[in-house]
Amino acid sequence: MADEAKAKGNAAFSAGNYTDAIRHFTDAINLAPTNHVLYSNRSAAYASLNQYSEALTDAQRTVDLKPDWSKGYSRLGAAHHGLRQYEEAVSAYKKGLEVDPNNETLKSGLADAQSAQAAAASASSRPRGPSNNLFGDAFGPNMWAKLAADPAIRLYMQQPDFVNMMNDLQRNPSNMNLYLQDQRVMQAISVLLNVKMQAHAPGDDVEMPDSPPKERTRSADETVKEKKREPEPEPEPEPIEVSEEEREVKEKKAQAQKEKEAGNAAYKKKDFETAIARYTKAIELDDEDISFLTNRAAVYLEMGKYDECIKDCENAVERGRELRSDYKMVARALTRKGSALVKMAKTSKDYEPAIETFQKALTEHRNPDTLKKLNDAERAKKELEQQEYYDPELADKEREKGNEFFKEQKYPEAIKHYTEALRRNPKDAKSYSNRAASYTKLGAMPEGLKDAEKCIEIDPKFSKGYTRKGAIQFFMKEFDKALETYQEGLKHDPQNPELLEGVRSCVQQINRASRGDLSPDELKERQAKAMQDPEIQNILTDPVMAQVLKDLQENPKAAQDHMKNPSVMNKIQKLISSGIVQMR
Repeated sequence: MADEAKAKGNAAFSAGNYTDAIRHFTDAINLAPTNHVLYSNRSAAYASLNQYSEALTDAQRTVDLKPDWSKGYSRLGAAHHGLRQYEEAVSAYKKGLEVDPNNETLKSGLADAQSAQAAAASASSRPRGPSNNLFGDAFGPNMWAKLAADPAIRLYMQQPDFVNMMNDLQRNPSNMNLYLQDQRVMQAISVLLNVKMQAHAPGDDVEMPDSPPKERTRSADETVKEKKREPEPEPEPEPIEVSEEEREVKEKKAQAQKEKEAGNAAYKKKDFETAIARYTKAIELDDEDISFLTNRAAVYLEMGKYDECIKDCENAVERGRELRSDYKMVARALTRKGSALVKMAKTSKDYEPAIETFQKALTEHRNPDTLKKLNDAERAKKELEQQEYYDPELADKEREKGNEFFKEQKYPEAIKHYTEALRRNPKDAKSYSNRAASYTKLGAMPEGLKDAEKCIEIDPKFSKGYTRKGAIQFFMKEFDKALETYQEGLKHDPQNPELLEGVRSCVQQINRASRGDLSPDELKERQAKAMQDPEIQNILTDPVMAQVLKDLQENPKAAQDHMKNPSVMNKIQKLISSGIVQMR
């Protein structure tokens, strides 16, 4: 199984899918933790993603497991080089050449590391003038803190394209020419360099008339022409002769409307028998108005005579089609039929014809009331399905099957059984916890996080929910959030070793940022990720925090006063751990 996972990782690596490659190599390592080749391969994948810290860890493990294998030193040197640790990179390559003196990869890596070391030494010894590396300094680690202190720039920081451009400039200031036309970028640079740059205001290039255009005065002739002519008198229409049969039909229709009105009055008084009789009389007098049928159907529905209601509605639909009646009337008949079917429903399957009827009604006329009835029916059907499917004993069996597949590292199969367990028992916190673990193993972090949160919601005292959620947040490098999760879990289980270890790991990572121990790549990665976090965005766009950040740079005494406020201190700590603010 380890060889199979390794083969998948190699294939993904060859295809350039480095994230997938890392996942497969990790699976292989879990199966064969002493195989030095697996660590070497994963180190190469991490390096391909510029994740040099992870690459260094794996390379060191490779060398520890197989000190006489030259490729391990090649991986080690490459990781140090990526972290700009040129002295360590040179040392690693030299050690590798002691093992394999003729290795061309090691020779080439050594030459590159020595060149970079010499260039770095030259740059550090070169005297700095007032304008030396001006833009590089502007885009340094405190770039976002400086920008957040400016009220105008804070508004831009909510715009993803602006954030992406500034991140690109922070990585490579030489790309400045690509963004010179963007006024937001120029304004940001002026803030970073503390200089004023000439820029057009948004409306400078728009010509504005001195005064509104005057309406042209109409001439007297034009006014006369535009006056409406007096209508000429029309001749009196000749009387139309009406046949006796037509007169009788007209009288019946008028009488039918009176019967309908009487039926409506009886219905309002809850006199259903009278209402039925009146509507029936109206139908006998005029069979071309389907509203008489739908009204009688409404009375039958109120009386609980659902079969009679459905029959009237079906007749109304059929007659309406023949007469090409208004779509709204046909839709009303279908909706009423659907309501009767819902009243008759006892099982989840009984709701299916009702749902189908409501859907047909909506194709005739999209009425909000019909749409609500459809949604209610679908919801009721789903709830009944869950009740009919509910079986805690079968749920436990399915969860155990999932556990077996999890132990065999067949995570998709495990998820399938955990999902079936949750269908059988939606309140099973353990199944949510176990499925979260399976999603985590597959790298599906959003799905795992959702399940972990659902687990905590169902059983707030279940420690596994907190360890699952905290581990996912830690893996996503959201260390502040992970710390909060672990601490919340400790309120319910103070001595839980997993929760305590989680707290320790989070504090360690947060302290690295506080001490400035992050590598340049780690710092950029954290900053980029933090800028997508709504909580960080809210902090940076808060006027009060903008003043705090400004005081941190310019007014140490005021900054000390700010630090006494627990809320402000907590926000500052979040900015520090995310790499946005660095304390020296």
